[in-house]
Amino acid sequence: MIDQARDWLASALASRLQGPAAVWWASTADEIAAGVSDEVFVARLSMASRHVRGTAMLAPTADETAQAAALQPGWNPERWTLQETLRVALILARTDVLEPSFVASFEEAFRTADEGECRALYRCLALLPNGERFVWRAGEGCRTNIGTVFQAVTCDSPYAAAHFDDVAWNQLCIKAVFVGAPLWRVHGLDGRLSADLARIALDLMDERRSAGRDLQPDLWLCLGSHGGERARAAIELELAQGPRSGRIAATYALGRCLDEDRLRELVGGNDADVADAATRALAGQCGQDAWALLDPLAAAAAPLPNR
Repeated sequence: MIDQARDWLASALASRLQGPAAVWWASTADEIAAGVSDEVFVARLSMASRHVRGTAMLAPTADETAQAAALQPGWNPERWTLQETLRVALILARTDVLEPSFVASFEEAFRTADEGECRALYRCLALLPNGERFVWRAGEGCRTNIGTVFQAVTCDSPYAAAHFDDVAWNQLCIKAVFVGAPLWRVHGLDGRLSADLARIALDLMDERRSAGRDLQPDLWLCLGSHGGERARAAIELELAQGPRSGRIAATYALGRCLDEDRLRELVGGNDADVADAATRALAGQCGQDAWALLDPLAAAAAPLPNR
């Protein structure tokens, strides 16, 4: 897969980089492929900022996004910057990615990395072979308080779902809620729901309610079919007292509990937002992607989820 990922990255850069930036990318990739010291490798990653603005987005086409997902299910570069793409391509230009030397150089790059470099290093995890070698490093990324770095580890990538154990996975999900990262973009969430995660989420709901605070809508993603009567009671309380986003999310959560009778009651109710959400849930549109509609930025651009 790594050869195909290299080709995808090279093609994406070739269609976007021009002039000196294109020349630098080609020559630097060749230099790294031929073998460089750790010092030079780290320096070249840093120098990418001289050739591509950090605010320039990759903006992959629909075909490019589909190709990426076909190469590695769960890999979604829609939110990558062009600078991140360039740095990931330079990392994958190394020919020793299966060797201990690569692991040492990769870790050395983190030692002096700034925020932008960290994002690129973490984004490439899903594209590296034998990903289990980097579980500790990914765990460190999940412990950061820098939101953009946390999302580079956890969102739009299949890495965590494939390699984190249950404890690390549950911690990731709850921290995403705490820091405001979009949990619906954590690939594989629906496939790794559990009674333990539901219990932790319900405990957090109780704590927030006791403190007189609204619940984060993403908390309802953590229940699925778990939580039993406690989850049902929490859903009904949110439907009765929650804000608009909470009522919609709780309705989707009800759909994930497969309570079609209650959803039909809600379709005929007086709350138009809940009725609309219940209609979607009855149609099966209550998977994790449905929460995109609760994200004001995503909702403005995203099509209606179909699962």
